[in-house]
Amino acid sequence: RMLTRTPSVVAQVFLLLSIILVIAIAVIQINQQKILSPGLKYGIVLDAGSSRTTVYVYEWPAEKENNTGVVSQTFKCNVKGPGISSYENNPGALAKPLDDCLNKVKERIPVHLHKTTSVYLGATAGMRLLRLQNETAANEVLASVQHYFRAQPFEFRGAQIITGTEEGVYGWITANYLMGNFLERNLWRTWVHPYRKETMGALDLGGASTQISFIPEVSQENFNSTLQVKLYGYNYNVYTHSFQCYGRDEAEKRLLALLLQKSSTSSSVENPCYPRNYNTALTVKYFCGSLCTQSLRPANYYPNQSVSFRGTGDPGLCQEMVSLLFNLTACRNREDCPFDRVHQPKVKGNFVAFSGFYYTINALNLSDHFSLADFNTSMWFFCSQNWTQLQFMLPKFEETYARSYCFSANFIYYLLVHGYNFDEGNWAQIHFQKEVGNSSITWSLGYMLSLTNMIPAESKMIQLPLKPPLFAGLLILLTATALLCLLFLVYVCIVSRNRKDISRVEYVFTPE
Repeated sequence: RMLTRTPSVVAQVFLLLSIILVIAIAVIQINQQKILSPGLKYGIVLDAGSSRTTVYVYEWPAEKENNTGVVSQTFKCNVKGPGISSYENNPGALAKPLDDCLNKVKERIPVHLHKTTSVYLGATAGMRLLRLQNETAANEVLASVQHYFRAQPFEFRGAQIITGTEEGVYGWITANYLMGNFLERNLWRTWVHPYRKETMGALDLGGASTQISFIPEVSQENFNSTLQVKLYGYNYNVYTHSFQCYGRDEAEKRLLALLLQKSSTSSSVENPCYPRNYNTALTVKYFCGSLCTQSLRPANYYPNQSVSFRGTGDPGLCQEMVSLLFNLTACRNREDCPFDRVHQPKVKGNFVAFSGFYYTINALNLSDHFSLADFNTSMWFFCSQNWTQLQFMLPKFEETYARSYCFSANFIYYLLVHGYNFDEGNWAQIHFQKEVGNSSITWSLGYMLSLTNMIPAESKMIQLPLKPPLFAGLLILLTATALLCLLFLVYVCIVSRNRKDISRVEYVFTPE
């Protein structure tokens, strides 16, 4: 009897242990699993502007928010030298200046992610003008860029010339994204769509073009320039227009060509927008060689002829000359057509003005937003300075920019007031900003956001305490042990009962 009881107790202990272990392992496996993020993804955008190229590195979590990445800028590098359109006669020379920035980018992105990091180059108005002027040269410049990136470790997605409309709408996306108008964090630190938050308009001033983008009061789909943008699951009808040749550099070339046209002598010309006592010699090709100044070229056009410009620092005359750059009569005083025969709805809400707008306002020592009267006072004061005084007034002094700030300020005044119809009442709603946090306000971030919509989201990875094969093996082993113990206990029970029955029968039939 003792011999039968011992295995039975052992079997019961094993059965109990097996059941406890099966439950314990299952509970640990379910509760202790770790959900791991697939980490970060990176993207590189080259903003190939008319005056320079800037490289931006963006990163975002590999799992998406409503299928659009929550993107942030982690690195920015200005490529030395002029914009890529200036390399029309020597496209091969592009590689060296790009190298300096790309080597820094390689250090910023983990080596194992280089192959999966996409690179996009978007060229703007400088290349749009070159393509109109010389399509073969424009294609050779883009081919040179593609050849350069084939030797890089990144996944090159192509170099393209983006349209003015795309540039405008991507700038609008960037501004609103950085201002938190598409997404914001709630109390639980999760991303949500802001309730009834108004979007901001975007004003971008480049070297060769300028863009205005905003959501009009009434959605007017008959406007050729209204685009539907979908971000974070919401649709936006954005009015956007790009004005070619109304960029800061091209507008100034038009002014110089106009001054030469009106001057009595072709060798020495007075410029009321240059500071007093400032003198410079420029070739006719420099300001008349562009497509934007073709109609202002002198009858006897000698590209290498030198013209001496003498600054007179006359704010009143400067403003008068700048007004001639705008065709304000083409619309015949129609309210929805301010200038250049372009149909535009009435400006509405707050605007952010970046790029060239910001740099000029900063030179005038003005802050984020101010009244139109303050702007006019600062502009008049700045334009009245002589060249020597100006060198001590500017936070950063570079001759080519310093000599042109008075012109830029007058141009911005005319563009915003007479071009886009801002007035004393709504001027204060314009915020002149360069960046938000560490991210620059530029079309390239909006471009990246739109492109991440096309990159499929990666699912989160689940890591378990026990690898699935080991977990399954232990479950089978412990379940088998429990079943064997159970079968053994059933067998012992049956054997024990049979023995009792035999003993009873023997007792009944025992003779007295």
